[in-house]
Amino acid sequence: MAEAGPTLLLADDDAVFRSRLGAALGSRGFVVLPAADVTEALAIARNDSPEFALVDLRMPGGTGLDLVRELRALDPATAIVVLTGYGSIATALEAVRLGARHYLTKPADVDEILAAFGGDSVAVERKDQPGTPSLDLVEWEHLNRVLTDCGGNLSEASRRLGIHRRSLQRKVARHRPSR
Repeated sequence: MAEAGPTLLLADDDAVFRSRLGAALGSRGFVVLPAADVTEALAIARNDSPEFALVDLRMPGGTGLDLVRELRALDPATAIVVLTGYGSIATALEAVRLGARHYLTKPADVDEILAAFGGDSVAVERKDQPGTPSLDLVEWEHLNRVLTDCGGNLSEASRRLGIHRRSLQRKVARHRPSR
């Protein structure tokens, strides 16, 4: 029987992003524990404290900073990285002050996330798995899918995504990122 890899709590309210990032991290040897909000993430962590946690800043049921605080209280050994699309110096400083190891802004690829946790020693990539798409590509595909679902209406898509209309327009206008 194969030995299980390190556990990683993945707390993000975007289901598609969480699923794709979870698959990419799983292919790197992690046992991914997905959570859609702060309450679910805390229930998972209380049941079995993860070795690693990747936490979105804005989620239902509280903020990522609340979750960082609670995770540190549950198990100070949990390595925590905050990953957000709403980065600011103030929240980055607060996240680190509360015990996060690193603070990344989206989009970030799996290699950047692993580096934030401590580099290649975190998990060993399995060579039998096909390459995982970069987070730039995942983000670009997700934005285009939402835009298509909205019939090409930029204003409606930007409302659904919670980003400024011009930001969405700029992001979908660029060429498709490489894997």
